[in-house]
Amino acid sequence: MTAPMPVRPPEPPEKAPPPAGPDQAARPAAGARRPSRLLAPLRETGKLFALAVAVARAIFRRPFQVREFIEQFWFVASVTILPAALVSIPFGAVIALQVGSLTQQLGAQSFTGGASVLAVIQQASPLIVALLISGAAGSAICADLGSRKIREELDAMEVMGVSPVQRLVVPRVLATMLVAVLLNGLISVVGTLGGYFFNVIMQDGTPGAYLASFSALAQLPDLYISEFKALVFGFIAGIVAAYRGLNPRGGPKGVGDAVNQSVVITFMLLFFVNMVLTAIYLQIVPAKGS
Repeated sequence: MTAPMPVRPPEPPEKAPPPAGPDQAARPAAGARRPSRLLAPLRETGKLFALAVAVARAIFRRPFQVREFIEQFWFVASVTILPAALVSIPFGAVIALQVGSLTQQLGAQSFTGGASVLAVIQQASPLIVALLISGAAGSAICADLGSRKIREELDAMEVMGVSPVQRLVVPRVLATMLVAVLLNGLISVVGTLGGYFFNVIMQDGTPGAYLASFSALAQLPDLYISEFKALVFGFIAGIVAAYRGLNPRGGPKGVGDAVNQSVVITFMLLFFVNMVLTAIYLQIVPAKGS
């Protein structure tokens, strides 16, 4: 007869861990390092430059989205041509009136035409183009890409092996660059004509002195730097709008915030780049007659 097996007493149930309070829930796990907020602008700047490099590389890849490029070019041109023509007239008039008043005080009224035209071509025209491209076309590009992002269309494209940068971003950036160059020529002509009209009609200037001072002070590199500025500004406006559109935060509200941020960031970059390009140009290209 076998002895009965000893019965093991049941183990006491384990105590459930106490519920985490609000302080413990917000506290990161041991060993996890929270990213510094001070480095966030640097990370965003690095991502923006990475997108610019990716777009520059994708421009030369095949297939090129010709239809998308034509549609975006027509859209950007249609929303910026009329405002550009209307804005360039008062800009040219204000510059001509201000320069004319200053030259009258200095006794150099014969140089009004050359000074005002140079100010319009070198500074006012590229900046007007940049502000219109970023405010009208850039905001629309950012909203379009942001809405596609929150609807997960861009993720679906990546799953199918289609690059959103090559398919959507490259045609939009090229369209903004080409429209910016063409608009710069339009604004230069309209602004110059507006300055000529206000100087001759309202300040009793002579047409011959206006044209003679322009030919005496202006040179062909002034037009080159103006077109180059417009090209660079169009590229910056397209890249910033695409970057903010590809990285919205917080659903539909985040798309609206991204549009506002893209316009503000573009304005800041444009004024800084304009200062750098102007300083380099004035150091490299000597003034006419010097």
